Amino acid sequence: MTKAQAIQTKPADSLAIPSYLIKETLDGVPLYYKGYKDVINQTKTLEDIMGSSSLQAEIISCLLQFLFKNLNLTKYRVYTNEIGSHINHKNNLSHDIAIFDKTVLTTDKINVHYTDVPAKMVIEVDIDIEPAHELDWDYLTKKTATILEFGTEKVIWILTKSQKVMIAQPSQDWLLVDWNKDIELLDGHSFNIGRYLEQEGIQLEQSDEA
Repeated sequence: MTKAQAIQTKPADSLAIPSYLIKETLDGVPLYYKGYKDVINQTKTLEDIMGSSSLQAEIISCLLQFLFKNLNLTKYRVYTNEIGSHINHKNNLSHDIAIFDKTVLTTDKINVHYTDVPAKMVIEVDIDIEPAHELDWDYLTKKTATILEFGTEKVIWILTKSQKVMIAQPSQDWLLVDWNKDIELLDGHSFNIGRYLEQEGIQLEQSDEA
């Protein structure tokens, strides 16, 4: 089995898994919350596996504060809380932070459903799905490519274990950089995650894992 085949393989017992444990659908394949088997085995609750770590929450919080302070909010909508994106019948994704141009996500498109227009920029912090044969990188690249093909102009992944940032834009080489570097977010505004955490006195051990 190739890596591409592996990530598209459903769990053998997928029909028995409750739909509320599905975090996303990618290329028609349901992807489950990391730790979903513990919920099925009743060793954890759904709330236990859906929550963010304190580090993930801190990074998302500081980025949101930065974006709300620096972006032109008459031009953009800044969403969080796993904002859903309906790309097509095979792809329903969620994002940690998504920034929409108000000329694209107009008021008539705001309703009780997932958004069905591309965000201008998406920011993700870590991978929170159950890995298929540990192929986290395959999921990350496939999801990123799907978002860019939908029309998003920039996708940023913040990987806390390796303290790296991946930056992907259409028709450009994707970059993987240390999170101590300045990362341009939008409209010339840059943010340095490593510097922010250092200023807050948050000390972390670095892992080689992405």
